[in-house]
Amino acid sequence: MIKARNVSLVYRDGTVALQNINLDLQLGGLYYVIGPSGSGKTSLMKLLIGMEFPTAGFLEVMGQPMRKRETAKIRKLRRDIGPVFQEFKLISGRTAIENVMMGMRFLNIPLNKAKELAKNTLSRVGLEHKTYTLVDRLSYGEAQRVAIARAVARRPALILADEPTGNLDHDNAVKIFTLLESFKDKNTTVMITTHATHLIDDCRTATILRVEKGKISIERGGERI
Repeated sequence: MIKARNVSLVYRDGTVALQNINLDLQLGGLYYVIGPSGSGKTSLMKLLIGMEFPTAGFLEVMGQPMRKRETAKIRKLRRDIGPVFQEFKLISGRTAIENVMMGMRFLNIPLNKAKELAKNTLSRVGLEHKTYTLVDRLSYGEAQRVAIARAVARRPALILADEPTGNLDHDNAVKIFTLLESFKDKNTTVMITTHATHLIDDCRTATILRVEKGKISIERGGERI
C-alpha cells in the first residue's frame, strides 16, 4: 500500500520537514500519525497525496511512484484516495448531498448510482436527516461529517484525515475517530493525524506512527516495532 525508503522532504526555504523515513504499510490497516504541531505529520500526508514530492529517497503509494514527472498518473491515483483536511472546503449554497456527490464527479459514476452512494454515506455518518440541507446551515460538527462523507462515498482504498478533531471537544472528537475507524476494512486503509494522543490511548488495533522532528518511529500495542 505505502512504501517509503529513506524519504526526506526539505522545503524551498530550507525547512527539513521529514528526514530519512522508512515505511511499509499494508492495505486494510488503521494508522494514527501522532506528534506535536510542526513535527512533520501534515508533510507526510502531503507526500502521500502528491501535493509535495520527496527531495530524497523513494516513495510508492498503491504501486504508484510519487515523482513530480509522473503527475498525470498521480492525478489518477487520487481517485482512490479520500482526503479529509482541517478545512472542509464545502461548496457554499449547495446541499449536503450535492457536496458529497461532487466528490464523485470525475469517476464516471452514473448519476443515480452517485446519488445512492451519497445518500447511503450520509446515513452512515448520521446525517440522513440533513441530506437536503444547505451546508451553510449545518453546525461545525455536521459540516465535518459531510466532509468525511464526501471523502469516503466513492469507496477509496486510502482515507487520509489530517487533524480531524482539532476544534472539537473530547466526546465529539472520540466520535469522529470512531467514525473514521469504522471505514477500515480489508480493502480500505485509514490514516489519521492527531496531536491529541490521549484520545487514542485505548486503541490497540491501530499502528502508531510517531513523528518527532521529521523522523518516524512505529509502535503497535504500546510497543515499538
